[in-house]
Parts: sequence; structure tokens; C-alpha cells
Amino acid sequence: MEKSIDEKEKNLVSIVIPTYNTGPFIKKTIQSILNQTYENWELIIIDNHSKDDTVKNILNFEDKRIKLFKIFNKGVIGLSRNIGIKKATGKWIAFLDADDWWYSDKLERTISKLE
Repeated sequence: MEKSIDEKEKNLVSIVIPTYNTGPFIKKTIQSILNQTYENWELIIIDNHSKDDTVKNILNFEDKRIKLFKIFNKGVIGLSRNIGIKKATGKWIAFLDADDWWYSDKLERTISKLE
């Protein structure tokens, strides 16, 4: 049975990733999100004006669920996470570091336990 739009929105997961100069890792991190069996998510990346190829690597992904914002967090990673929370539109918020990745069923397992 197809879920209604309201139900899809209700179960949306907002994934927040703060990043700064994580070019060597960010592609694998984003790919681990794209590989999720649970597909009702948005990815909010808060970049602290990286000086390497981080932003270029992010922009290579053409998925409307990926949103990139730039800030100067002055070394306070919590500021980046808080901005990500404010930008989030999902019912659930998940944090992922820019140099980590998830198993493909991470969100599906988590949401099934929460719901």
C-alpha cells in the first residue's frame, strides 16, 4: 500500500552532517546515505567554509534531498549542528560525522524501533 503524503512527511528523517575539510571522506559518507533501504530522508550538510574539495565533492551528487549550507562556526561544531536542526523539516533528526558512514539498513532499523 502506498503511503499518503502526510505519512511520508511524518516519518521524514533529517540527517545533519557538519563538515570542514573532509574532502577525502565526504563522498563515502554521502553514498552510505544514498544506499539506505529507508529512503524518506533529507540530508542537511553544514559546511564551515572548507578550503579543500569538500564542497565540490558534495555538489557532484545530484539528489534533491541533499541540501548544503555554509557558515563560519568559529570552531564550535555544536553551532553547525544547531543550524542543521533549525533547517530540518523531518520528524526525526539523525547526526552523522562527515568521516563516518552507515550500514545500508541503519535508518530502516532505527525508524522501525522508534515507530
